[in-house]
Amino acid sequence: MKILYVEDNDDNIYVLENRLRRAGFDVTVARDGAQGVAMAATEQPDLIVMDLSLPVVDGWEATRLIKAAPETRRIPVIALSANAMMGDREKALGAGCDDFDTKPVDLPRLLGKIRALVMEGRAS
Repeated sequence: MKILYVEDNDDNIYVLENRLRRAGFDVTVARDGAQGVAMAATEQPDLIVMDLSLPVVDGWEATRLIKAAPETRRIPVIALSANAMMGDREKALGAGCDDFDTKPVDLPRLLGKIRALVMEGRAS
């Protein structure tokens, strides 16, 4: 299963990319929201893990663009936020994200969300 991880922080990329690879996923990384939107179209991942605080195009807008495009709208997006505030989950879902999680990442919880979204997508 291919995951597109959209993140600009090198430490976060190193940790989560390696943990996802060890869990058996093929991981591709985009370092800003604009690159994430472009790679969603070219790579056609099974799922996107989207940081919300990104340069160039933030994660909120990148998700809106991904969900607006016919070739990428079916790809599930899990939003990640380090500075989660009251209402961020609802805002992320309103932007088109399929789920929301916080940093630091609790890997078992994130893996459960990934599996649930991918299985849901396969069932529909």
